[in-house]
Amino acid sequence: MTESLLKPAFGAPVEGSSPDGAPVVVAIDGPAGSGKSSVSKAAAQRLGYGFLDTGAAYRALAWHALEHGVDTSDATAVLEVFGDFDYSISLDTADRWVRVGSVDVTAAIREPRVTDAVSGVARVAPVRHAVTELFRRLVASAALPGVVVEGRDITTVVFPDAPVRILLTAAPEVRAARRSAELTDQDAAKVAAALHKRDAADSTVVDFLTAAEGVEVVDSTHLDFAQTVDAVLSVVENTMGARDGR
Repeated sequence: MTESLLKPAFGAPVEGSSPDGAPVVVAIDGPAGSGKSSVSKAAAQRLGYGFLDTGAAYRALAWHALEHGVDTSDATAVLEVFGDFDYSISLDTADRWVRVGSVDVTAAIREPRVTDAVSGVARVAPVRHAVTELFRRLVASAALPGVVVEGRDITTVVFPDAPVRILLTAAPEVRAARRSAELTDQDAAKVAAALHKRDAADSTVVDFLTAAEGVEVVDSTHLDFAQTVDAVLSVVENTMGARDGR
């Protein structure tokens, strides 16, 4: 696999980065429909950080597998197709793209057929291990003060030592309503059923509904988008301030 980052050249540590020069990581977990991607992206923009949507990697692999006619419930077949998975992603909040080889799959990985196949590829342990290492390399080599990383097991597996770890959640009916509003071309009941199915399938791989020790919970059930972003930024400010003795 190859890795692509932002346009800025790598160089000296940026002011505000961690003491060893590596970007500060804000790790955000949460279930489907919790607003992880949109809230994380907005928070990254406000902070001047990069943004990594880890779910895009699994979606891209699912797309890659489907393009090769692979049954994503077959772990052996998924591992085989993973061998030539040439993946790259932008960390730039203003220029979002995902590619597999030379193909821009930014839109394609959001198709329902890909969503249905994601859990199959994500539950293959060797794939998760390799992709986790990819995420760590992407973040470590980014010439940025920090990166907001969102996904399913970011606070517990991918970046368990991140200085800021947040579980973003909301009541199931609220998450379903928000997802339905995003997908205006799909029936609300079907969207809710798909969200429940996705949560059930993914919960067999990782626990994304319970905050691990040291993880701050932001429950957006009764918050609008702007309030949720503010709540996340408040956790970042308070945590980093405490870390830096402010």
